[in-house]
Amino acid sequence: MQFHYALVDDLISREEFERRVEEKITECGDLLDETAAAMLVVQDCGRHHIKIRGFSGGPSLLCFFGKVVTKSPPREFARQDGDPGLVANLILGDETGQVRAVLWDEKAAALEEIEEGDVLEVIAKPGSRPAEEITVLALRKAPCQIECATEVARHLSPPEQKECDLLVLALEPPRTFTRRDGSPGELVEGVAADEEGCARLVCWAPALLDGIPAGTPVHVAGVQLKYTRSGKEYHLDDRSTVIPGEHSITPSFTPLDRLAEEGSFSVRGSVRFVGPARSFAARDGGRSQVRNVVIEDGTGEVRVALWGDRASCPVVAGETVEVYNARAKAGRFGGVELNVGNGSAFLVVGGEHGEAVSFDGTVIVTRHGTFVDDGSTRYLVVGDLPHGQDVHIEGTREGVRITPAKCEPVVPDPAAVLRQAEEFLARLESTGYPEG
Repeated sequence: MQFHYALVDDLISREEFERRVEEKITECGDLLDETAAAMLVVQDCGRHHIKIRGFSGGPSLLCFFGKVVTKSPPREFARQDGDPGLVANLILGDETGQVRAVLWDEKAAALEEIEEGDVLEVIAKPGSRPAEEITVLALRKAPCQIECATEVARHLSPPEQKECDLLVLALEPPRTFTRRDGSPGELVEGVAADEEGCARLVCWAPALLDGIPAGTPVHVAGVQLKYTRSGKEYHLDDRSTVIPGEHSITPSFTPLDRLAEEGSFSVRGSVRFVGPARSFAARDGGRSQVRNVVIEDGTGEVRVALWGDRASCPVVAGETVEVYNARAKAGRFGGVELNVGNGSAFLVVGGEHGEAVSFDGTVIVTRHGTFVDDGSTRYLVVGDLPHGQDVHIEGTREGVRITPAKCEPVVPDPAAVLRQAEEFLARLESTGYPEG
């Protein structure tokens, strides 16, 4: 009965489920066994069978009908303890979409009894991305018909090995991760452009991208091209090669009045509004942050949500920005919203020629960024500086932004401080002290 309760555990409590099962058995004069009664309760809850499009956000187990679009032969593998295992995949579809169904061991061995075009009744456990992959717990052939696409959806197709030209648009600092065997690893994520548009770039061997700054054309071989629901991804590993390229790729931008609520887009515009970064509890139990920015391009405006570390990107109203490969969705208050997360980039565009500047001021750290202020002029500073410190900065100014080449703390001159105090007291004496 636990197996059946998992189909509706997001709707009713375990106690309520068991009570309804007992009621079904009583109503039918003990003609039903516990399993049959449990299935009737599941049907009463409207959860006996669902469509593939409805997999996300549902119960712990899924029950659905799916037509076999294609199947892969069983593959043997060795588990960590050395025991042999067997795994196979099915692509199942209905009129709402497709999903990859993974079969393990004895279920994979029974795959020879299943043919393309068969309709199966399946009970499965959702994966981390339930709209893309599930694990089959039970299945049987079903005497019904399903009309669906006969071609495998692009995001479920196997990766392609490619050799191609790319333009590196943005790279994040290397970060560590833990492999399945428990060993540590390192990767670099970023965004690249090809002749068709922008894609997420994932490099599992960061040394391949050493010395390659953003804006560099490269020729890559041994790269895997993958498609997901979020878009296209290029994956590099230690079997790949990366060399400087001589080609010219110019990323294209979508006008803001032509954005749609689905898909990934690259846009360019001027910042009209910058909101504060807000902290929230992430799914993994840690803390993360999000920040909203509104940009405009003459055809319209769009709200851009910056997630994670991207929320700390220093930006102020009036600056020009480029957003690459951002995921679009319907905004909470209507219209389209762009989301900048993994596989996206948010870049502030500088002028062609910065102006050399030497500036003295006080560091002011705000929720909108770090600034340096001399009492009459304020600039956004690229870099981390301690709040309240007087500094002397030499660097390059572009608009309201200074990129320091040298930054030194300014030690107050005691004589100057004394002189300012004396001048202040003199002004008080000339105007008279307030009574009381």
